[in-house]
Amino acid sequence: MISEEEIFDYMQDDESDERYEHFRFTADPGQTLIRLDKFLTDRITGASRNRVQMSADAGNIEVNGVPQKSSYKVKPGDVVTIMFSYPPKDTSIVPQDIPLDIVYEDDSLLVVNKPAGMVVHPGHGNFEGTLLNALAWHFGEREAFDAGDDRLGLVHRIDKDTSGLLVIAKTPHAKTFLAEQFFNKTSSRLYNALVWGVPDKEGTIVGNIGRDPKDRLAMTVFPEGSENGKHAVTHYRVLESFGYVSLVECRLETGRTHQIRAHFKHIGHPLFSDERYGGDKILRGTTFPKYRQFVENCFKICPRQALHAKTLGFEHPETHERMNFDSAIPEDMQNLIDKWREYVNS
Repeated sequence: MISEEEIFDYMQDDESDERYEHFRFTADPGQTLIRLDKFLTDRITGASRNRVQMSADAGNIEVNGVPQKSSYKVKPGDVVTIMFSYPPKDTSIVPQDIPLDIVYEDDSLLVVNKPAGMVVHPGHGNFEGTLLNALAWHFGEREAFDAGDDRLGLVHRIDKDTSGLLVIAKTPHAKTFLAEQFFNKTSSRLYNALVWGVPDKEGTIVGNIGRDPKDRLAMTVFPEGSENGKHAVTHYRVLESFGYVSLVECRLETGRTHQIRAHFKHIGHPLFSDERYGGDKILRGTTFPKYRQFVENCFKICPRQALHAKTLGFEHPETHERMNFDSAIPEDMQNLIDKWREYVNS
């Protein structure tokens, strides 16, 4: 039986990189034309039409490999798949003794500072060395915590090569309470990023974000109000400029997949060293060999998108106290910033 909750992925986040097929339906040869939402509610036990429509709006429902709106008319032979940013539930999570940078922990939740390079959830070739493998070991038999139980655990995600703060729920109540805050945008998060060029001192980037039809692992920006993608807003301010690159602080009004990375590419300022969005090429500066060598050395210092989830704020599920956490910029990204600062000053 497929539950209603499974059809709606409320845990979308701006840094979830992969897509996983959870369910597949093929329309019969004699299928009459029928709306996509009606087609699915007829086949999924307990799924409301509203939930199916929300999932379609989020780009999670595809027909023949292309995301479609709920009004799409299913025809004979159409293959309808439901895609989420996390693997199917049958993925077993093996406890592994992996060090965790735990910022805070109590009976309801814990906050960790994830290093760049660590995958959050097992799947798609990464079944070991993930954050959930480490959490399964951390809890062990000391607490009734099953890392594979989706009523517990991750409330939001960040990409493998993004560092920073994540909150993990230890009880079903905490999971629901915290997830509602992320869904209703009452949680708060600030990111630091190094981007190519010098954007306006501060600004707001608005544009729908959806899967790039030419690259299913990348996102692209569609015009605001477009039927494609989902409404997304990123506020930013420049903290420091180094001539050819800038350190920016980003505040998310929405939380879409790769939101910061896609939005800054859209305005012509891709994140430094971001291979997926073209930031791993020299996009600003001179043609002098010494400068090119300097930038190549910078890529080696921080061989991943220069993005860090620096702060995290939310209301505690039990005490209802507002909790705010801050994390230092990791060594690789800080060395990169220092390198550019030294270059400008010299």
